[in-house]
Amino acid sequence: MNKPIIFIDSGIGGLPYCKDFLEKNPREEVYYIADKQHFPLGPRNKEEVEAIMIRLTEKIIKKFFPKIIVLACNTATVSALEPLRLRFSDVIFVGTVPAIKPAALSTKTGIIGVLGTERTIEDPINQQIADSVKDGLRIFSVAAADLVEFVEHHIETADEKQKTDIVNKYINIFVNEGADAVVLGCTHFLHLLDIFKREADHRGSIAIYESLDGIVKRIEFLLDENNSAKRAKNNVIPERRLFITGSEPAGYLWQKFSKDHNFILSRL
Repeated sequence: MNKPIIFIDSGIGGLPYCKDFLEKNPREEVYYIADKQHFPLGPRNKEEVEAIMIRLTEKIIKKFFPKIIVLACNTATVSALEPLRLRFSDVIFVGTVPAIKPAALSTKTGIIGVLGTERTIEDPINQQIADSVKDGLRIFSVAAADLVEFVEHHIETADEKQKTDIVNKYINIFVNEGADAVVLGCTHFLHLLDIFKREADHRGSIAIYESLDGIVKRIEFLLDENNSAKRAKNNVIPERRLFITGSEPAGYLWQKFSKDHNFILSRL
């Protein structure tokens, strides 16, 4: 039986992770779960996010028997990764935490910017990761609920100026604070990664960090090293499915993604 690898997010944030993994591992069976019913997760407290993720994960495990579950959402990861591992100990989980370690290794000013949801930036794990690299580093965190909303609901219709303006709104905050390394601590923001990098390059003194490559490599490592999550066989045609919760209509972006990558689009 070719068990699936499942990516979970509250919306489109995890799509870049799913897409990048598929391009490098085309034989794997992949399902993407967009829990639109609970979007956005960022304003919720830790206990509420944890409860949502436990209910959703229990349903997914019973229905699909996954070999790996990827929490392609920083908010879900900092709030629920460890409780999920304890509750569903037979399942392998991969989380997405802000890429603070490489930022901490590179900073010259000692100030690292973290852009994320309210729930993600208030979690102490961010400073703990920085402290594990070097003493005295300061995390300057900014909650960007409007940016999450912009990406989720307007990215497909926004023009280049609108995208650039909202990105520069946040780059300006970090530049003024003296940060020379900025971590995109919400997977939604990867949909604007090229613009973040371009506008940061214009400043010449600030670098952008994200976790995409590290997460994909972690999944591949687990496939190669873990006996309970073996790679798919070459002679198996992989199934790809995209599930959306809630009643919100599946828009153009969802339909395009499912068509471009041969996903079957349906409700969970």
